[in-house]
Amino acid sequence: MKSVISIVLVDDELLFRQGVKFMINRDENLEVIYEASNGGELLNYLETTPTLPDIVITDLKMPVLNGVETTKILQKQYPNLKIIALTSYDSPSFIANMLDVGAASFILKNAHPEDLIATIKEVADKGFYYNDRVLKIVKEIELKNKTTKSELDAGFLSPREIEVLQLICEQKNTAQIAEILCISPRTVEGHRTNLLLKTDSKNIAGLVVFAIQNKITLIDF
Repeated sequence: MKSVISIVLVDDELLFRQGVKFMINRDENLEVIYEASNGGELLNYLETTPTLPDIVITDLKMPVLNGVETTKILQKQYPNLKIIALTSYDSPSFIANMLDVGAASFILKNAHPEDLIATIKEVADKGFYYNDRVLKIVKEIELKNKTTKSELDAGFLSPREIEVLQLICEQKNTAQIAEILCISPRTVEGHRTNLLLKTDSKNIAGLVVFAIQNKITLIDF
């Protein structure tokens, strides 16, 4: 994890945005480098900035360009950019939609400030962060759609790729996976890249959804 995590904050409510910025900047390892009031302003900024931020935290209900549509565009134009959805909604259908468009994590607007900081650091370190509620919803979606899902063909993923995927689902970062499997971090990154290509996943978060839907990892509640 980088010593300072750069963040862009997108929300149309100025007072709320300033409060979130204040909380984030109190942590010496985090810095809000830009603020936008909607997705359009964010995209304009990203097109002109010489250095992309590590994370975008975006509200979802905004004028001009909302957070859902913004996330879709970011996934196409900046696939390595990690997106945290800042929202007042946590219904299963809503979370499922955000998972599908590529959100790396979710944080409710009424969450404790410590939860926000922890979520940012987890996403920066591991590429995603899903709390127990989100993982439960993913599992529920898999159960509802079980008639449309099929088991993986034998040999689709190598044994080592499956091991790496299981550890990703346990929210281990690259260094931790390398240590557990006694391989180099570069090798771990190679396996992760292969997994993304093979599963047609947008990001690490998509790998977790894929693993649950295909019963590669089991989550008990």
